[in-house]
Amino acid sequence: MDTIFSADLIQQLIDGLGRGSGYALLALGLAIIFGVMHLVNFAHGELITVSAYVAYYLSIEGANWWVIGVAIILTSMLASAVVDFVAFRRVRESSDFTMLLTSFGIVILVRAAFSHWVELRPRNFEKPDWVFNTVEVLGLRLEVYDLVVIGITIVTLIALTYILQRTMFGLALRAASEDFDAARLMGIKSDRVIRNAFLLSGLLAGIGGVMLLLRRGQADPGMGIEILLLPLLATIIGGLGSLRGAVLGGLILGVLEVLLRSRILPDDLSKFTDLVVFALIALLFIFRPQGLITVQRVERV
Repeated sequence: MDTIFSADLIQQLIDGLGRGSGYALLALGLAIIFGVMHLVNFAHGELITVSAYVAYYLSIEGANWWVIGVAIILTSMLASAVVDFVAFRRVRESSDFTMLLTSFGIVILVRAAFSHWVELRPRNFEKPDWVFNTVEVLGLRLEVYDLVVIGITIVTLIALTYILQRTMFGLALRAASEDFDAARLMGIKSDRVIRNAFLLSGLLAGIGGVMLLLRRGQADPGMGIEILLLPLLATIIGGLGSLRGAVLGGLILGVLEVLLRSRILPDDLSKFTDLVVFALIALLFIFRPQGLITVQRVERV
């Protein structure tokens, strides 16, 4: 009985890590922009909305998922660069409130554009069969999807760590996150750093979007803000502006969701999982409002 119980718990933990890894990838993109510009970018989820419609149109043209996956990532990066160039570049010297309103404006604009020129009804597209397959590992039945998401997240984190620690761009980004004024005095060009930060944020959103759309298989005009909610909570849990905190918050949130739904709450109360999660997060904010990892507040450009 103990063995079955332990195996069941391990399966649920892996499921939670798979879910949390997706949150972590999106939370990292939010944390990067917050670290450089001190902006909670609510338009981050719209990158996946745009990418989802690209995936839909490629799917109905018969493209395979290797092509669709690359297209999602490139579309997300391009959309992120366009958002910075068209919207945020013009309000960088404005107040935090103005930039926040700008991000909300982008959300409304993208939703209205797809609702008016495409269709308000969600568009479904084909998902690869292997997403629903399971494999047996040491007596555990694990979903291939969870293992793929966890593996890709690990590779992405290793690559991101290398970029931040070993490249000139990473050095400039870390310097700008700590003190933008001092970084500019040292010769770091603020426009280039911010532009590259948006590209990196778009890359992470694209990778997270591929993982999400593999399972979701749907494009919806209003999906961006829905997708953004839990990754945003993950960044707040971990500590706004902290990359380690974003990953930690995403994993905690994913594991907590799965354990509450499948193990802690009774079956008749499992529908209240989201409510319990938000209540626990509210308690965290009361006792530790700065999040799990404290990040020193810096001046944005």
